[in-house]
Amino acid sequence: MAGAATMVERSTLMESEAGEAAAAVARMLDSNGAAFARIAARLAADAPATVITCARGSSDHAATYAKYLIETYVGVPVASAALSVATLFNAPVLPGNRLVIAISQSGRSPDLLATVELHRRAGAYVVALVNAEDAPLRDLAHEVIALSAGPERSVAATKSYIASLAAIAALVAAWARNAALAGGVAQLPELLEKAWTLDWSAGVPALVDADNLFVLGRGHGYGIAQEAALKFKETCALHAESFSAAEVRHGPMAIVGRNFHVLAFGGSDRAGASVRETAAEFRARGAKMLLADPVAADAELPALAAHPAIEPLLMVQSFYALANRLALARGLDPDAPPHLRKVTETL
Repeated sequence: MAGAATMVERSTLMESEAGEAAAAVARMLDSNGAAFARIAARLAADAPATVITCARGSSDHAATYAKYLIETYVGVPVASAALSVATLFNAPVLPGNRLVIAISQSGRSPDLLATVELHRRAGAYVVALVNAEDAPLRDLAHEVIALSAGPERSVAATKSYIASLAAIAALVAAWARNAALAGGVAQLPELLEKAWTLDWSAGVPALVDADNLFVLGRGHGYGIAQEAALKFKETCALHAESFSAAEVRHGPMAIVGRNFHVLAFGGSDRAGASVRETAAEFRARGAKMLLADPVAADAELPALAAHPAIEPLLMVQSFYALANRLALARGLDPDAPPHLRKVTETL
């Protein structure tokens, strides 16, 4: 968007709602402690052979986070359901011992509901992470984790996404009986408040005239790379593609050269080290790098060190402030992207 206007400071719903994430996570954790314990006890007594996630959009990016967290802490394989299998192809689901995790802000998309119902009829144990209090999805679940984010009027999901990530982390900590992860989850409200105040303004002039970019993450951070790429598209009219720092090497990196824009989310674990290595290579090619990382001295964007599985939540909280400001700088309204509605009901 060459020649974009200088950033206009004004209040937006996206900004105010994203700033409520810490309070939303605190409410979610306070109100769901007993549910997390019940779910963990059920899964310990009858371990599922597989986990199926059902979600779209930002919620599906939360499902990516769930995949990495469950597979690394519990060891159960996780797959994402293709929702159109139920609605377009009317295909049956074979019986099996599965955990289905359905994630949705509204909990009313027909394809999501149809998929969850098919799996439940096939014997799956269904856990729903949902924000809306009147969501039909609640009636299909054995257990409901209320995200407690409150009304979200901006089309761009922010606080509900972070609340869903926090709920996943709390559920996995209980399931895996991992005290370190549970401790990281308990620190989230305080750390999210701090993350919201970090200065990511360097990203605005770096991206205000951009047309395309890659967004990189890896491991627990890959889901927030997906989310950031979506937010660039829907709020900033900026074409962005998300890649794992490993997957980007299988072809896509061929187009990264001088002045190509890249945003990368690092971290303090081995996955973060992989992201830093890729960022260093792209910098050497002359790419316009923006690295968010809690340990790298050359990171352009600040990030907080925490439990490695919690750091992505803190970085995406900081990112939302950048996305909001970048949208305004590009002359756009982040609350009302063209052609989009808050609740998308797909078949």
